[in-house]
Amino acid sequence: MTKIKVNGTTHEVKDVPGDTPLLWVLRDSLGLTGTKYGCGVSECGACTVHLDGKAVQACVTALSEIGDSEVTTIEGLSTDGNHPVQKAWKQHNVPQCGYCQVGQMMMAAAMLKDIKAPTDQQIETEMWNICRCGTYPRIREAIKTAAKEMSR
Repeated sequence: MTKIKVNGTTHEVKDVPGDTPLLWVLRDSLGLTGTKYGCGVSECGACTVHLDGKAVQACVTALSEIGDSEVTTIEGLSTDGNHPVQKAWKQHNVPQCGYCQVGQMMMAAAMLKDIKAPTDQQIETEMWNICRCGTYPRIREAIKTAAKEMSR
């Protein structure tokens, strides 16, 4: 049995090998289906979650790597969808198909903890998640809006 702290709650995960990707622990063992499977090799960013506040890809992060770290998923970013990034995503009508957007929001939220007023170049460098629909201009504007909100 392994203990894992997710969204402020400690869970006991039973009968799950340590090499199981965090993505499947979240989805299959804990029922937190907000984190999406995209590529399985850390190339697309759809599975982005926070590990002690830093963005990581849950598809390649093994359960055994978590230890005492705190995992935050989209469900824990805000209990009511009122995180500045979530609000900005709605305001700018970012999602098209929406599949990658959870990972995009989690990556943006982690970035904005370190970069308070990102430039376009910083956003392009830090936001490497893939959006098949090409909503990058709306993502960029939503990040700028969220940054302003978070600086207040």
